[in-house]
Amino acid sequence: MFILENILAVVFVLGVMILVHELGHFLAAKFFNVRVDVFSFGFGPRLFGKKYGETDYRVCVLPLGGYVKMAGEQPGDERTNDPREFMSKPRWQRLVIALMGPLFNMALAVALLVGLFMVRFERLAIQQQDAVLGDVEAGSPAAKAGLRENDRIVTIDGKQWPNWEDVTMKIVASTNRPVQLRVDRGGKQFDVALTPTADGSSGIGYAGWSEQVPIQLGEVMKGLPGEKAGLKTGDVLVAVDGQPIRSGHKLPEVLQQGAGRPVRLEYQRDGQTRTAALTPVYHRGEDDASRWRIGVELKPKYDRITTRLGFVDALRESIDQNRKNATLIFGFLQGIVQRRMSARSLEGPIGIARLSRQAAQQGAADLALLMSAISLNLGIFNLLPIPILDGGVIALLLLESVMRRDLSLAVKERIVQAGFVFLMLLFVFVIYNDIVKSLARG
Repeated sequence: MFILENILAVVFVLGVMILVHELGHFLAAKFFNVRVDVFSFGFGPRLFGKKYGETDYRVCVLPLGGYVKMAGEQPGDERTNDPREFMSKPRWQRLVIALMGPLFNMALAVALLVGLFMVRFERLAIQQQDAVLGDVEAGSPAAKAGLRENDRIVTIDGKQWPNWEDVTMKIVASTNRPVQLRVDRGGKQFDVALTPTADGSSGIGYAGWSEQVPIQLGEVMKGLPGEKAGLKTGDVLVAVDGQPIRSGHKLPEVLQQGAGRPVRLEYQRDGQTRTAALTPVYHRGEDDASRWRIGVELKPKYDRITTRLGFVDALRESIDQNRKNATLIFGFLQGIVQRRMSARSLEGPIGIARLSRQAAQQGAADLALLMSAISLNLGIFNLLPIPILDGGVIALLLLESVMRRDLSLAVKERIVQAGFVFLMLLFVFVIYNDIVKSLARG
């Protein structure tokens, strides 16, 4: 059942992306009066379909792609000098046809968020707040750069007065690349360079700081000091031994430093501040690690802002979110090319299936967010100058325009073959990468 859910999820999510992408090519081809022989969802042998007019609309065995086959499109196709063949059209028309697939994916990414934001626009309040550090983890890049709790980030790589959303997006795409900060500490400003490291198997940038956010208790484990002291789920922590708790790292840090010494915990319940004296125990947790604990789960208490936007505001917000996501994607690609970031961060069909199933289970809003992100990724990926992809076609057309002549058929065939081999190797890599990450998750 689990496997079936994953298959259905990936077929639905990728199916929508593929149909929209190919529809862009199809409509542009029809607009310029190019004969379209096949509109296919999937690759490989034809399963079923229907021919309307001159076009065979078909579904094929492998649902991980699709294509629009235009007359005379491929270098090896027989040329009949039919004015409706793809190669008979001016280069600028061929370029537009190649471009419309990725642009339709980007338009879908924008449209999905517009529709979602008009129904429900939700964001974490902390994302829009000033970037004031709630905690700095010992030994982290932020600690090595000399940053401390309560430091305020004034600029990050030239962007002034960033909020936490700005800071997070900059850090995750800056693995092993110095980020220039200006920091305010008690009214005095200074400059510092911080180099994020790779975060575990994801490979995204990690600085080792936390935002200032209230911390509340999740599960309180039976038989451990927290329960014996009367702590309950939902209690909001205020301080430990007089030190304010502004992140999830502070309490564990104090417990480990105390090595079993009793601590005094201040917390709020129903608007009233209470205190509790606890003596930590050396205990093995669910992570199989033994350390000093009081037996409570710590959860950030994020306030959510929920509203509905009108069409104009929803469109503006959608474009802004997609612009930020596109910047992040290019940052990841740059990091991979520069070998600062691991290609393990890429998600393949298995990873997309897992994410799609989880999003579908969480609701329509999460599914729309995921589909928007995947559609944007697909549009950008197809614009990369890789042979066979739309970006490769566009690059060749631009090169021929500069040369003022067509490349030879033999050269084009070699380019297509090289592109095919590259894509097959990439496909094998992402499948292997997905399997390894799935096994690591257990």
